[in-house]
Order: sequence, then structure tokens, then C-alpha cells
Amino acid sequence: MKKIIATLFLAIISGANAQVVIGGATGSTNINTSVLLDFATGQNKGIILPYVRTIPTAPTEGTILLDASTPLTSRVKYYAGTVKGWVDLSGQNANLNSSTVLANFATEQPASTTESATAKAIIGATSSSADGVLILESTTKAMILPMVEDVQNILSPSPGMMVYVNKAGAKRLAVYNGSKWSFWKP
Repeated sequence: MKKIIATLFLAIISGANAQVVIGGATGSTNINTSVLLDFATGQNKGIILPYVRTIPTAPTEGTILLDASTPLTSRVKYYAGTVKGWVDLSGQNANLNSSTVLANFATEQPASTTESATAKAIIGATSSSADGVLILESTTKAMILPMVEDVQNILSPSPGMMVYVNKAGAKRLAVYNGSKWSFWKP
């Protein structure tokens, strides 16, 4: 009986340290002890950041979004805290009203929505005080971005897409603001 209880206990403990993999059975790394969220490799897909028409006034540090408050000058931004504020990751404007980006940006994205304060998905904890749609809550684990060999392999990138380019000699973060890719080297 003690062996059965010990086995069940170990199974529960090992499940508590599991990572979430999206897009396949295995993620991009074999060493997953510090990974909270991972994505299958070879998919040529990325994360689409939320579009916002009004920048949050009190965001959680680390928030990343596509600032579409002015569709003619949309940019991918992240919140670096009260001292630095919103930091631009795009470095260049995108016209989200352009027919080559979104045919009907004004109608495809709702002007305003009413959301429940508890309408969020949390990975890594049972609750979180952070305000967001998808919240990764951990002090010891991180997310691995979707990896691509080259952004040119993504046939139809969407505004707000974020990927990690894992190419020999050109490893970098890439964000798409709706018309142009911007790259950040480590």
C-alpha cells in the first residue's frame, strides 16, 4: 500500500512541474525543467499579440501588445515598468488600414468590448493579480517563443506576430507590426 501511495505522490509531483506545449507533442527543447510554455518546432507560425485601441493605464510589467490606438502608426510595444514606461519594439510604423495588411481593420477588430475581470488563462499558477488574456505566472520558469528558420518562411504574417529566428549567425527576436518585420539581437 505504501508503494502505491508513494507512486501516486511522485506522479502528482512530476505533473506539477510539467510544461505546456502548443502545436505538437514535443516542444523546442529536451530540457524542460525551466520551461513553462513552449511551441512545436518547424511550424513557421508565431504568437499573435493582442491588438489594443487604448493603451492600458496601469499594465503589469512585461506586458507585450500591438498598439493600434492610431492604426496609421501601429507598433509592437512592451511595458518596462513605471520608470521606462512603454518601449517600442517595432522601430517603425505600420498602417493597419492599408488594404495589404487588413482589408477592414476598423470592422475586423472590435472598437470596444466588455470583458469579465476574471476572463484570462493562467499557466503556472492557480490565480494571478496580473491583468491580461494569457498570463504566465512563475518565478522560476519562462516561455520559449515559437522558432522559425527565417521570417520569409511565414507566408501570411499577422499584425502583432512575434517569433524567435533560430538561424545560424542570425539568432534574434522578430516582431511584425503589420507591414514590416523588426529584429532584436541578444
